[in-house]
Amino acid sequence: MADEKNSELAQVLGRIPSGVFILTCGDDNGNTTGMLASWVQQAAFEPPMISVVVKEGRYVNDWLGQTGQAVVNVISESQKQLLGHFGRGFEPDQPAFEGLEITTGETGLPILTDGLGYLEGEVVESLAAGDHRVYLLKVIAAGSGPRLADESPMIHIRKNGFNY
Repeated sequence: MADEKNSELAQVLGRIPSGVFILTCGDDNGNTTGMLASWVQQAAFEPPMISVVVKEGRYVNDWLGQTGQAVVNVISESQKQLLGHFGRGFEPDQPAFEGLEITTGETGLPILTDGLGYLEGEVVESLAAGDHRVYLLKVIAAGSGPRLADESPMIHIRKNGFNY
């Protein structure tokens, strides 16, 4: 593709708005982690399903394959401090939730108590999609947080569709 078209494609792809979420998951040994996720979307009404996308090569893919469970925490515009916290990334043995208020739900995975809400899900399908992997999760539980009634979800619009 010519550089000019590539530039146009990058600009247009980047203008597709996405939310900003904290994806939490765990491994078979009881370790847990969290990561920023922006490619999350409702995928079905009945049963309720969501799609979540994770870059290939991240250990989170292995963990999702092991346990088949995840939590999507919906955060608000006022929670920008979580971008710094989860944006740095964590090694598998690092405590990802240090200093944060969390609880657990049906999956036993960490849920941020101060967000807009959360969706707990079980992986029903995964699909390789270029340099990422798409997971389809059936929502098995959900809850609202203290900010749901008064705040808006965090939205992200990129300048370039070829990077985060």
